Amino acid sequence: MPMTVLILVKHSAVTIDTARAASAWRLSDEGRRRCDALAERLAAYQPQRVVASQEPKAAETGRLVAERLALPFTTAPDLHEHDRRGVPFLGADEFQAAVARFFAESDGLVLGRETAAAALARFDAAVRRVLAQFPGEALVVVAHGTVISLFVARHAGVEAFDLWRRLDLPSVVVLDWPTATVLEVVASVV
Repeated sequence: MPMTVLILVKHSAVTIDTARAASAWRLSDEGRRRCDALAERLAAYQPQRVVASQEPKAAETGRLVAERLALPFTTAPDLHEHDRRGVPFLGADEFQAAVARFFAESDGLVLGRETAAAALARFDAAVRRVLAQFPGEALVVVAHGTVISLFVARHAGVEAFDLWRRLDLPSVVVLDWPTATVLEVVASVV
């Protein structure tokens, strides 16, 4: 099987709106500006296509990057963040503690409506569908920190919570696929 560069991107900075679910948040003005630096950073990998989660913040990040790099862009189902519907807005420390527990208790329903194991299975299948749809292409997949961390932990043997804590808005994890060798982690693209 030929090697493919799989570039996993955590979406850019958002406008936090505690009255809405995080899955509905959009990019902030700063987040849109950061997409310029993100596109510049991604150009070095010579990507051929950008595929994003259907959540607004990821889709907007992907669309802006694709426009700047003159690449085809699409969204794909099941690349969304783990399902946190019904979880109230948490402060930074409380949220980090909840996410740590989410990673540690992967089969338990500890944060939202989806376990870590279920989120990983869904996201893994979605990434594999995208890879199969565009075989041999260097792909940018714009998604979310938790599912990216679960995926990279499963395939590359890194610790998920440690990776999750490192990833800023936006950030990049580059994998050689299918070996899942981590080529680079860019924890912050600002």
